[in-house]
Amino acid sequence: MDLLGLALLTLVASGVGTMTGFGTSTIMVPVVALFLPFPVTLVLVGIVHWFGNVWKMLLFRGGFSRKLLLWFGLPGVITSFLGASLTIRTDADLLQRLLGYLLIGYVLFLMLKPKFKLSQTPATAMTGGALSGLMAGIFGIGGAVRSAALSAFNLPAATYLFTAGAIGLVIDSSRLVTYLGEGVTLPARLLAGLLLFVPISFLGAKIGERLVKRVPAEKFRWVVAVFLFIVGVWLAVK
Repeated sequence: MDLLGLALLTLVASGVGTMTGFGTSTIMVPVVALFLPFPVTLVLVGIVHWFGNVWKMLLFRGGFSRKLLLWFGLPGVITSFLGASLTIRTDADLLQRLLGYLLIGYVLFLMLKPKFKLSQTPATAMTGGALSGLMAGIFGIGGAVRSAALSAFNLPAATYLFTAGAIGLVIDSSRLVTYLGEGVTLPARLLAGLLLFVPISFLGAKIGERLVKRVPAEKFRWVVAVFLFIVGVWLAVK
């Protein structure tokens, strides 16, 4: 894939990732991995994804919730490391298919119980954060799992997106340090390409922000649910 193709993919992934809270990796990793070695894919997409989380936090800073961030985020970050250690001993394809079925089941549950939501208490937030972090660590696609957990709180769009971005930023930072510490580097061509991909990711985030503002608050949860269903089907059948 040439730099222009990567730039276009970054624009689309950033726009969709911002609108749904998934981040760019759910879309970019499967595509980029077709053309680049997987470790290089993780570093390249990880850097773009890191900036994407920064853009979400800036664009939706009005949704900042200190309590939700601490209650949900801290347990999620801790258990994500535990999940990552567990996944080494388990077949990755089996785990991804299982995640796909879980996401599909969650969306079907929402269709049957459209008014379902978790109360925003410390206990439920910490439990939801711990479970989403554990599953993100095990299954490797954190954005979709985190979005499923956060959407169960039926949050305002800005709060949902800011929280997803902030949690993703912390997890991405630790992952990038690990990749780089293991000696994974980007070729000079891709390093130069980041000068294009990073500002384009901001453009995609701005497009996603405008699309979010056009979606009525009561419909936003279903926008996320549709994308969760699509990701779930893709994981289950791939």
